[in-house]
Amino acid sequence: MMKFRLGSTSWVYPVDILSNVQRMVGLVEDVELVLFETEDASNLPDRETVAALERTAARHGISYTVHLPTDLQLGAEGDRWALSVEKALRVIRITRPLSPWAYIVHLTPEGAENLAGWQERCLTAVKTLAQEAGGIEVIAVENLENCPLEKLVPILDRAPVSLCLDVGHLWLAGQDPIPPLQAHTHRLRVVHLHGVNQHDHESLSWVPADSLRAVLRELVRQEYLGVVTLEVFSPEDFLSSRGRVVSLLEEERWEPR
Repeated sequence: MMKFRLGSTSWVYPVDILSNVQRMVGLVEDVELVLFETEDASNLPDRETVAALERTAARHGISYTVHLPTDLQLGAEGDRWALSVEKALRVIRITRPLSPWAYIVHLTPEGAENLAGWQERCLTAVKTLAQEAGGIEVIAVENLENCPLEKLVPILDRAPVSLCLDVGHLWLAGQDPIPPLQAHTHRLRVVHLHGVNQHDHESLSWVPADSLRAVLRELVRQEYLGVVTLEVFSPEDFLSSRGRVVSLLEEERWEPR
């Protein structure tokens, strides 16, 4: 039986976050709130929106994951580190009323000449965020194209943070996702699924059926209880990806929740 929660992003339709969540009712059990804040623009929800998101979740049994801004530099030095930590804390404070299943964070090593120093600053940052988030296990570090798992493992081994395993990024790098899924079962909290074609984060229709089936089979075998997010950003890509997952589950005679 499938025990994980199937999710979408909050950017499937070209409308605001709340409208996206409302459109996902009945289609998913979790929505990843993809948030950003720059000098020129921000989509951070105000109190009224957070309250409406709370009501929607309570009414329809939806949970939330929060993707912290992707421009954070939590391994940087000096002011850049402090500003990034403060931005992340601000997002966490705003969204804490939603009791997110996870706060997903990117740790990007660009410009880090000393890998050990970068890992130490990242470690300090995630511990700081955990104090505001309500527990270090709620912080889920994501593997990236420029930050593969081998750079993250020393951080994961020194603090009980969780892992957001982006299977699409592994496929993009030509890697088999099954060994990482098995090796990191104990810290796996979120899984990102998306296809790769001319760009990343495309429909799962581009993924060979055997590759996607192997991932789903492994998650079912583990009795994985976390979130599986279809991390795509258009109605066409979401609906085709969801249809692909549901179809494969039905073929295998797994019972969806």
